[in-house]
Amino acid sequence: MAIAAGLVVTELSSCATIPAYKAAIVQNKIAVPVSLFAQSNLQIIQAHGLNYNIGLQKEGDGSYTALLLRCTHADNPLVVTGNGYHCNLHGSTFDKEGHVTNGPAERNLKAYKTEVSDNQIIIHLS
Repeated sequence: MAIAAGLVVTELSSCATIPAYKAAIVQNKIAVPVSLFAQSNLQIIQAHGLNYNIGLQKEGDGSYTALLLRCTHADNPLVVTGNGYHCNLHGSTFDKEGHVTNGPAERNLKAYKTEVSDNQIIIHLS
């Protein structure tokens, strides 16, 4: 019985999801506090009015990469994996930079320009 319980805990912990930071879109931009990255280099941004989340990754050089988490094959939301992103619909995978690593998707994820200003990461949607 203890072994079975241990297996269940292991399975549940591997399914953990990253909580989404809810943000507003103002003048086609999203502002995210730099302080969100104190404990993790990846944040999921849920912007009101945007149909898909954005994966915001802090890079080793201190810059940020923002990717629209929409599969480029069938417009399905993506889930975070240890190596990047996965589409549960047809199995496409993308690395942390948004490049296709397994099809049927053929196009990389949409990337947004970012900048840091006044302790905020600004994601430019246009």
